[in-house]
Amino acid sequence: MTVCSLGQASALAMGAHGRNRVGRGGLTPWRPARSGGLHITGAPVRRDSIEAGTFEEQFFAIPAQGETDRLLRAARRALDIGRRLRREARAGTRTLDAAETAIATLTAGAVRVFEELLTLARLNRGRVFPSYDHLAEATGLGRATVARGLRALEAAGLLVTQRRFKRVPGEGATRYAQTSNVYRAMLPARLLALLPRSWRPAPLPDDQIQREADRDEEQAAMQAGLSCRELAQLTVGGALGAMLARLGAALDGAGCESHDDPQPLSKSIVQGKQP
Repeated sequence: MTVCSLGQASALAMGAHGRNRVGRGGLTPWRPARSGGLHITGAPVRRDSIEAGTFEEQFFAIPAQGETDRLLRAARRALDIGRRLRREARAGTRTLDAAETAIATLTAGAVRVFEELLTLARLNRGRVFPSYDHLAEATGLGRATVARGLRALEAAGLLVTQRRFKRVPGEGATRYAQTSNVYRAMLPARLLALLPRSWRPAPLPDDQIQREADRDEEQAAMQAGLSCRELAQLTVGGALGAMLARLGAALDGAGCESHDDPQPLSKSIVQGKQP
């Protein structure tokens, strides 16, 4: 009969799903992961995770017509550029900066994973949250290759990734578990700088630039004339804006001259000098 300590027996009863193992020598104790403590489910939620269902509407974006095809062409061109950069770096004719180094790490497997993510974005109106198993099966690549490809895409700026966790229903204390990540494809400016001139947007006409500058100047002048309460309502909005508006109203009632000039009134200074 194997003898276990009280702590080992408690861990075995909770069931750590593979992190506590029973072998010939008894229970092998689980060691905490670097990212944090042990949840009641036995699985730590990874760092920088956000609860599923609380942010996706702001994260996802419906791709425009032809946008996914353009992004895929850009990724394939970036793959060719990365190969050229690696050759020049090996030959000693070029020193790569951080952006060029990230693009040089792109592989054919990473672009294949990117293609599958773009397909899902086109079919699901931008809502992309596949599991590693789905990506591995759809691309014919291994899970490790998929993981490396996702990291390379994110480093190159072609992909934005957000980890998620979910609540696990059950009796007693609230339980949490990691769920699939969400993804959004991008075309970063650092990659556009390396692509041919035809990929870059045309510069704005001078008259449009002047109109935008005049509009910004008029908006700044309008905001400068607002009270603290009105400025909070205009620039923030929502619950936070309402709270700041109440604070602004209090500042307005206290005699705040302007949000651009927070110095006290000269009258209050004079009164403060009087005995």
